[in-house]
Amino acid sequence: MTIAASPQQALPGLDLPAGRWHGPIWVSDGPLPEPGWFRDRIAEFDRARRAEPAEPALWPVLIPQDPRFLHGASWLDDRGRLAPAVHKIDEVDVGETLASWWDPFCCTAGVGCLRPYGANFPGLARKSSLRVDPRAEAGNTGSILARRGTYRLGLVPAQRPADVPAVLGWAGMLKSTDRVEAISAVLRSWEDRFGATLIVLGFDELELSVAAPPRSQGRALVLAAEHRAFSVRSFSGQPGNLREYAGGLVHRRHWRFSWD
Repeated sequence: MTIAASPQQALPGLDLPAGRWHGPIWVSDGPLPEPGWFRDRIAEFDRARRAEPAEPALWPVLIPQDPRFLHGASWLDDRGRLAPAVHKIDEVDVGETLASWWDPFCCTAGVGCLRPYGANFPGLARKSSLRVDPRAEAGNTGSILARRGTYRLGLVPAQRPADVPAVLGWAGMLKSTDRVEAISAVLRSWEDRFGATLIVLGFDELELSVAAPPRSQGRALVLAAEHRAFSVRSFSGQPGNLREYAGGLVHRRHWRFSWD
């Protein structure tokens, strides 16, 4: 079917449920009717990018049902956005940015929750070897989530999945930073190093499928520090210290972050 678009954005005929544009993101009106549609949209994104490498294509994201927005309210329309910042992503130094977000004072008593690290960010984790295609992993994980929960389908014109927050001017992380380009820069780095791909976008949450997670505790430990800098809220919601958090990242193919 052909989707009714805003005057600024027109889409070709696509096999999609009823939906509409909410500013720069198209979202289905109701829950995704078939989980496999998410995988199909990823395949369409890749076909479009191969045909027109210089142009953005429609990357799919799952929009979770949020009990904080009921009775017609929607964060997509009612909570505002930052200015789009894709043009700033390349200017971001990911290592320096995560180091600047490293807060040694989040622990209730000293820096014990950051063991074996302390007041200083340890740097970036090494790249993992890809053994699974990131797109296939994203399609499979997204389809499983869609089968188990209630999600609407979102489509965002982007060059790559990591750019979606910067394209939208997504404001879900405002409790920590107003630099949405830095959020996308970190996601790009994780795409490149771990095959981590954005699949869920909520009001203040992101979820990624991971094609190449760390395979040892040592590598997971440095990555755990990156996660902690990126979203203190996600880290502080877990039991134990950083070493224990890292144990849950070994071979883990699904990462969740929130800024609530």
